[in-house]
Amino acid sequence: MGFISPAPIPRGINALRGFCVRRQRAAACGALILALVACTPTSVPVLRGDTPADWHNASASIDAAAPAPDLRNWWTAFNDPELDRLVDAALADNLTIRQAVLRIEAARTLEAHRNAGFLPQFGLHTYAEPTPDSSASYFQMGFDAKWEFGFFGRAQSQSRVSAGDLGIAESETQAARVSVVAEVARTYVELRGAQQRLGLLDQLAAATRDKVTLTATRQRLRMATANDVDRARVDQAAAEAALYEPRATIERCRQQLAVLLGRGARADDFVAVGDPPRLGDLRITTTPADLLRTRPEIQRAQSDVVKAAGELGLARADLYPSIGLGGSLTYAARVIGHTRLSDADGIVTFGPAIDIPLFDWGARHARADARGALLSASVLAYRQAVLEGVAEAETAMAMLEQQRERCVALAQGVAALESGEQSTATLNRLGLADGFDRIAASAAMLQARIDVGQAEQERNIAFIALYKSLGGAPLPEPETAAATATAAAASARAQQTQDAR
Repeated sequence: MGFISPAPIPRGINALRGFCVRRQRAAACGALILALVACTPTSVPVLRGDTPADWHNASASIDAAAPAPDLRNWWTAFNDPELDRLVDAALADNLTIRQAVLRIEAARTLEAHRNAGFLPQFGLHTYAEPTPDSSASYFQMGFDAKWEFGFFGRAQSQSRVSAGDLGIAESETQAARVSVVAEVARTYVELRGAQQRLGLLDQLAAATRDKVTLTATRQRLRMATANDVDRARVDQAAAEAALYEPRATIERCRQQLAVLLGRGARADDFVAVGDPPRLGDLRITTTPADLLRTRPEIQRAQSDVVKAAGELGLARADLYPSIGLGGSLTYAARVIGHTRLSDADGIVTFGPAIDIPLFDWGARHARADARGALLSASVLAYRQAVLEGVAEAETAMAMLEQQRERCVALAQGVAALESGEQSTATLNRLGLADGFDRIAASAAMLQARIDVGQAEQERNIAFIALYKSLGGAPLPEPETAAATATAAAASARAQQTQDAR
């Protein structure tokens, strides 16, 4: 039996078929590349700022013409040049702020190279190993090159992680500024209040000493008893003992200011005795929504969400292959004895670099699930940060208003006592009142002034707490931040050199 051979296919048809196959393969490869590039990472959740429409505890009794402190320079509302100078010095020299600025510089350096891992990488390697019979060894040297494409959202997720780290560093730096400014202002207010209180208590102690002298004189005239003298001395001892509290406060505040300003000595040389700062009527013009852009804790929580979304994207990208290109130029030689080489040769390799995860007992899926849970937690932490910011600001506003009303009431009492003291002094000159009446009136007025000074100090502290809760602090210019970071780095290097010596 014979076989019938098929008719030969024309060469042109084969060429056309090959061309179509090549076009289909190219189209499939192009579609695959586009699909890989189009793979987007995990999206950042939309953050909701649960802020009320307006402040509930903002004072409605303040005149509309009253000034509104600037959120970035709120401490100037005290109209105290010494306080302004201390705040400027603290912003420039405080060690906590300088540390935070250096952390920003570190985060910016890393963020600028966030995609370096998805650019071509080159390296040199050497490798040597003896043969099993130890009669010779193999020596290998070559150059490696690898280029990972960052598909499946790896590159963008890594960018989000870097951006989140930078945002966290910036929010921590701003938090340091807010805290340092508030602490400088609070410490300064306490220092001035203690200095004023010490002066008034000195006068009160002098009045009690006069009372002891008068009582002793009356005892000699048989117009008072020994018990009266003892009670007067007890009052004098109490007045003298009260002097120790403001003295201790002054010492503590001076030490705190020295630390806040980054100085080794205490603040005796740059904080002289002065009057306490005064606040007039003030208006709060910021809205609750301003917290979302000014409060560092909220900015930190927002950056945490961005970073968590990036980490989730990286964890999900690890579920898919890592695709790139790789190549090497390798030279290998067989070393026989101590000096002789044989079988030396070189080879060049190039091709796709694919790393496909197959089975790891669910570890990669567990990491992705864990990162998803952490992202949800960071979203809730953001909402909590907003609620805590609103609550803290509302509390500070309520405290500020209560302290203002307290100051008004105590000031009215001081006015009445001053009028009574003047009347007593007039009666004393006319011989219608004795020294005891004058001392009693003077002591009552001094105590009232101490109470007023304490109330004004508490109002000032409430004002400071309010603007700290609002995130009030100056934002440095980029040039200033860079200069500060450079100066801090130079100072650190000089300190290291000195320590080495």
